[in-house]
Amino acid sequence: MIIGGSRSKSIAEDLSKLLKMPLIDLVSKRFPDGELYLRIPEEIKGHRIVVIQTAYPDESIIELLLILNAAREANADNITAVIPYMGYARQDRKFNEGEPISAKAIARIISIDADDVVTIDPHKEYISDFFGIPCKVSSAIPLIADYLKDKNIDMVLAPDKGALKRAEVAADILKCEVDYLEKTRIDGITIEVTPKKLDVNGKNIAIVDDIISTGGTIASSIEELKRQGAEKAIAACIHGVFAGNAIEKIRNAGCDEIVTTDTIPNPFSKVKVAPLLAEMLKGK
Repeated sequence: MIIGGSRSKSIAEDLSKLLKMPLIDLVSKRFPDGELYLRIPEEIKGHRIVVIQTAYPDESIIELLLILNAAREANADNITAVIPYMGYARQDRKFNEGEPISAKAIARIISIDADDVVTIDPHKEYISDFFGIPCKVSSAIPLIADYLKDKNIDMVLAPDKGALKRAEVAADILKCEVDYLEKTRIDGITIEVTPKKLDVNGKNIAIVDDIISTGGTIASSIEELKRQGAEKAIAACIHGVFAGNAIEKIRNAGCDEIVTTDTIPNPFSKVKVAPLLAEMLKGK
């Protein structure tokens, strides 16, 4: 049986159809003080349960933990936590003394009631080791690349060298050039963003990354690409966080299209991850 949290209802519905598994509708409400109440209204004792919930923002993490515990208390035989987007994954190490390793803290809590975890493109793949239970990781970059196939892409760019591996996967599928953007500090306040090796003049460019959060890097990159004569610039990512005025910044920079998956529902969720998740679950 499949249980979809409020943040991932559409993915749960898609998975239910693909896997031909019944979908359970949770009973939920908010208490006057804002705390969440939920209940699984069907008998699940002895069943394999798949709980789908993106772990972002914070209230979605609480909902995920409560659903997992409700399934455990109802004596489900096996509980798989499907986490399309793993929140706090960028805090995967201590940058300063006294900080938590937030990704590890969240992973450990999820591990209390789940038997195993499935997730897509965590910021670093080693985050799977933070769980105290088996964790299967896969990438939606091939799905993004498939979407871009009819966009006449001449070059895929990574926003920095660390993201080059993802860009290379997309470029291989699209049979096009690949490069990464390099930041060069001109003076105390000016930073120039340029491709490391290749010329973008007259070309259709796709900048591919795992997450777009504040949009600052993407926006400045698109502005520079257009200044260098790029014909078209598409911003593509797996997880569209779009904090604050990120979308406005990206659009104002001259972006021709924004595309994300539906791991975090947003107006640019043009690529469905349910087929990828279905294959991951079938292999379990």
